[in-house]
Amino acid sequence: MINLKMEITDLLHRAHNGDAEALETLIPLIYNELKILASKHLHREYAAESIQTTVLVHEAFLRLAGRPLPECESRSHFFSIAARVMRRVLVDLARARRAAKRGAGFETPLADLPDLGAPPDEKFLALDEALERLAAYSPLKGQLIELHYFAGLSTEQAAETLSIPVYTVRRELRLARAWLHNELA
Repeated sequence: MINLKMEITDLLHRAHNGDAEALETLIPLIYNELKILASKHLHREYAAESIQTTVLVHEAFLRLAGRPLPECESRSHFFSIAARVMRRVLVDLARARRAAKRGAGFETPLADLPDLGAPPDEKFLALDEALERLAAYSPLKGQLIELHYFAGLSTEQAAETLSIPVYTVRRELRLARAWLHNELA
């Protein structure tokens, strides 16, 4: 497992530097982990029937691959970036659905509109806005929420990724959860 983590980190560095062969090797190694991450997002944060896991992974990957692969310090760092991109995909989808629900320039009869599935989850959009405010208030707390809840890292992995003590991660996560609870109440 450690060798695989080191191999993924090495491939990420090489892909960032434009090595197409490294990117080809990297994709199958990270694909299943991205699907697990996407599945967590969908089940925890969003109406699962509105978008499939595979679609979310592919859309996030297209957004990541649409520009130079970001510089990643480690495998954990890459997955935190991927989690952030997946969150942006879901937020964009929720906003598009809300806009479609409200008319957003449509002059088409309702019968001609495509089936948009479940209505947007307003709670998800409220959570995203609260997370943006949290990150503005305390970048560390915002980053820890992304690493722990969106990237699925344990407190130990988040501490390692940010090079801070585990007890600091635990304390900051408790404070961030309380802050978010207060904001969403």
